[in-house]
Amino acid sequence: MRRLAAAAMLAGLAFVLSSFVYLPNMAPFQHFVNVIAAALVGPWYALGAALVTGLLRMALLGRTIQAVVGAVFGAVLAGLLYRLTRRVWAAAVGEVVGTGLIAAVVSWPLMEWTAGWQLSSPFYFVPFYAPSSVLGAVLAAILLGILQRTGALGRMQSALGTGGREEGRR
Repeated sequence: MRRLAAAAMLAGLAFVLSSFVYLPNMAPFQHFVNVIAAALVGPWYALGAALVTGLLRMALLGRTIQAVVGAVFGAVLAGLLYRLTRRVWAAAVGEVVGTGLIAAVVSWPLMEWTAGWQLSSPFYFVPFYAPSSVLGAVLAAILLGILQRTGALGRMQSALGTGGREEGRR
């Protein structure tokens, strides 16, 4: 129940940050929250938080299906890589690969199908998704690294039932 509540709060944080701190063609705070969620609540709750955030952005802010697609792949891959390695950098890499490459390629046929766009390449969205995911993942890795050094990350993970045994690992 604590992980569900934490995932809901992370979804709300991602929605607010992505709505109000917006860079042209970028939503780096969605990716920031994805990496934090990967480390705190695991891959499946991170997926849920990303999905809720994307759906809220679509429904309330008029974003396209890219709001969902651009969030979920990175969240899951970040969570799986963090679970496998217990390393913050692995979660950041998972976010960048999941969003910057996989989600970008998956968005191509979806935007052609749902919006009628005629795009030149399956890699069309990579230059848009990759910088945003890199920026968000780096910011999250910095924050998680600080939390890790102080022991706060381990305490939060223990409180959420997701581990906390990574002391000293980066």
